[in-house]
Amino acid sequence: MAITLDIARENPNAPTVSGIPASVSPEDEKPTLIGLTREELAEAMAEIGVPEKQRRMRASQLWHWLYVRGVSDFTLMTNIAKDLRAKLAETFTIARPEIVSEQISVDGTRKWLFRFPARGAGRPVEVETVYIPEEGRGTLCISSQVGCTLTCTFCHTGTQKLVRNLTAEEILSQILIARDRLGDFPDASTPQGAIVPSEGRLVSNIVMMGMGEPLYNFDNVKKALLIASDGEGLSLSKRRITLSTSGVVPEIARAGAEIGCMLAISLHAVRDDLRDVLVPINKKWPIKDLLDACRAYPGLSNAKRITFEYVMLKGVNDSNQDALDLVRLLKGIPAKINLIPFNPWPGSEYECSDWERIEEFADIVNRAGYASPIRTPRGRDIFAACGQLKSASERMRKKDREAVAASAGA
Repeated sequence: MAITLDIARENPNAPTVSGIPASVSPEDEKPTLIGLTREELAEAMAEIGVPEKQRRMRASQLWHWLYVRGVSDFTLMTNIAKDLRAKLAETFTIARPEIVSEQISVDGTRKWLFRFPARGAGRPVEVETVYIPEEGRGTLCISSQVGCTLTCTFCHTGTQKLVRNLTAEEILSQILIARDRLGDFPDASTPQGAIVPSEGRLVSNIVMMGMGEPLYNFDNVKKALLIASDGEGLSLSKRRITLSTSGVVPEIARAGAEIGCMLAISLHAVRDDLRDVLVPINKKWPIKDLLDACRAYPGLSNAKRITFEYVMLKGVNDSNQDALDLVRLLKGIPAKINLIPFNPWPGSEYECSDWERIEEFADIVNRAGYASPIRTPRGRDIFAACGQLKSASERMRKKDREAVAASAGA
C-alpha cells in the first residue's frame, strides 16, 4: 500500500532532518544564495559590505555549508562570525521550498510535490520529483520546467501546457530536499524503514527526465548541473548525471561541450511518420538530423555511450521489424537502448506491449550487440513512473498575471 505524507508548511510538527524543518516557506522578497556560482556568491558578499580580501573565502565557506553540509539556516554556519550570519539572514535566503506532499510507493520509490514562487506565472507553481532506490545506487529524477511545450502523446506531462522554466535554484533545490528527506547529508539520519542503497551515497545518480524539456531551459539546467557536479560541493560525477532530450538538435552539441554529462534520447519510433505523432518535435528535427547530432556528441565513446529510450506501445512500435530498423538506425553510435514498458495514465489511448513481445524485441536488439535492458516499472501505484509526472499548475492569462503583479506592487 502506497503512503502519502501531506506536509503543511504551517505545521510545527512537520518532519525534520537534523533539527531543520523539512519544509520551509520561501522568502520571496529576499534573493536566494542557492544556485549562485562562486563568483556570484563573492559578488553577493560585496553587496553586504564584506571586505574584498575576504569575499572569496566567505564564498567558499558558504559553498561548503550549502552543498557539503546541506544547511538551510544561516545560524548553523558556525565558522562564520555571528554578526555576518545575521547580515546574511537579513539580506538573503537559503530556505528550502515548500513540500506539498511526499508519496512512498510499495517498492520504495518516493515522489515529492514541490511548490515554488510564481516568478512571473501569476500564482505559485508545483512540480514533481521522483527518487528511485536500487541496490548499489539511488537515482533522482528531476524536473526542469513546470509543464512542457512538447505534446508527446504517450506522456502525461505533455498534457500540461508549459507554465514556466525552473530556475537553477529550483532545479538544485530538488536535489537538496531529496538529500534532506533521505538523510544523505553529514550528521543526518535516514528515516526508519526507508528503502535506500545499503552503502554509499543515497542520491548517487541524477537524471533530467522529470517534467519538461531540459534543452528548452538550457542556461538554468547548465548552471544547476555544473554546481551539482562540482567536486567541492554536491560532487556528483558527470558520468552519473544524465540529461534526456526529446531531440532539440541545435542544443545537443552544446550540452556535451558545456555540461559534459551523459546524454539520453527519447526516440520511441524508427520512422518519421510515427515519431511525428509520438514525439511531435520530430516534425522540426527528424530522425536523421537527431542521429547526426548524436554521432557528433562531444566525448562520445564506448565508455560514454548515448542511451536511447524506447517506450513499448502495444501494436504501435513493438514489432520485430521495428527492432531490426532500430538496430539499423543506430549503427555506428556507441549506444545503450532502454526499453520502457508503457506506464498508463488516465485518458491515455495507448497500452503497454505484452511482456513476451518486449522480451522478443529486446532479444533482437541484444543479438545485434546493443545492451537493451528492460526498465522495471517503479512507482506506478503513486504515478511516479516514467511518463506519468504532472502537476495541477496552469499558466494564468496575461491580463490576470498583470493584475496580480499590479496588486502586489500597490
